Amino acid sequence: MNHETTRRSFLRSLGLITVSAGPAAAFLSACGKKSEVSNTPVDSAAHAVVEPKPLFFQISLAQWSLHKSLFDGKLTNLDFPAKAKNDFGISAVEYVNQFFKDKAKDQAYLADLKKRCDDLGVTSVLIMCDGEGNLGELDKKKRAKTVDNHKKWVDAAKFLGCHSIRVNAYGEGTREEVAKAATDGLHMLSEYGKNAGINIIVENHGGFSSDGQWLTSVIKGTGLDNCGTLPDFGNFCLKHKEKDCEEWYDRYKGVEEMMPLAKGVSAKTHEFDAQGNSTETDYVKMLTIVKAAGYTGHIGIEYEGEGLSEDEGIRATKVLLEKAGGSVA
Repeated sequence: MNHETTRRSFLRSLGLITVSAGPAAAFLSACGKKSEVSNTPVDSAAHAVVEPKPLFFQISLAQWSLHKSLFDGKLTNLDFPAKAKNDFGISAVEYVNQFFKDKAKDQAYLADLKKRCDDLGVTSVLIMCDGEGNLGELDKKKRAKTVDNHKKWVDAAKFLGCHSIRVNAYGEGTREEVAKAATDGLHMLSEYGKNAGINIIVENHGGFSSDGQWLTSVIKGTGLDNCGTLPDFGNFCLKHKEKDCEEWYDRYKGVEEMMPLAKGVSAKTHEFDAQGNSTETDYVKMLTIVKAAGYTGHIGIEYEGEGLSEDEGIRATKVLLEKAGGSVA
């Protein structure tokens, strides 16, 4: 069997390439037989209608899931909300600043983007900010410049109706040195964000930030309640060796440590098994941790795999979230 046949068989098993099946009809083995007259699952043992369980969270789409299309010019930032709503049925989006890097202060552009979201009924959740310097920079002047660089994104997030910007706590130095610098940088930026009603949140995004204990200590050290975390299910590599990860932090421990301070969650996926489960992360176990923390906000789909196309990977992740989320609701 060739790769394309295998891929199509997998997608068919998820109900992603059939005429009538949608996410609610996927993973039928876990739900019983499908009714012949509706998409409502039927318990084959009791022959009783089983209503799908409501999710304890909301689903959003992280723009990075479509980074190839965006970099190739097949999709623009302005068209992203419509893509999320019309192609995937997702009504909440998470932007990446590099896809509208020069537009943070362009009021006409931001107004156009906001109108498109409003017309579609799409919520702008957050902006992921990269390339603006290191908030854990040891040099005080450079750190202050980094804080200033991020302020325009705080303003843009407020204009669009986002609740947060995601930043990085990078820095070069010892664990203790970078922690002290990052705490200071985040405190300064969070003070600015507090005045605007915007949260400043940090993702486990490599280096010291992928250590849950280190990151939560830094966040708590700012002393500001609008400074929080964005737990990502997959970014727990502490040390890289060329293209491979040499040292991992336990992802379940890390998410559990970060959840009390979480103002967003990122559902990272790469590859799936034949049943549509993530091969890296036990989603039922992970979502159980998220639910136990009392979190009810958005969980953003962030597909980064190679086996499926971007669209297919997003749909497969959405089905997985619905399946796993329903089982712990």
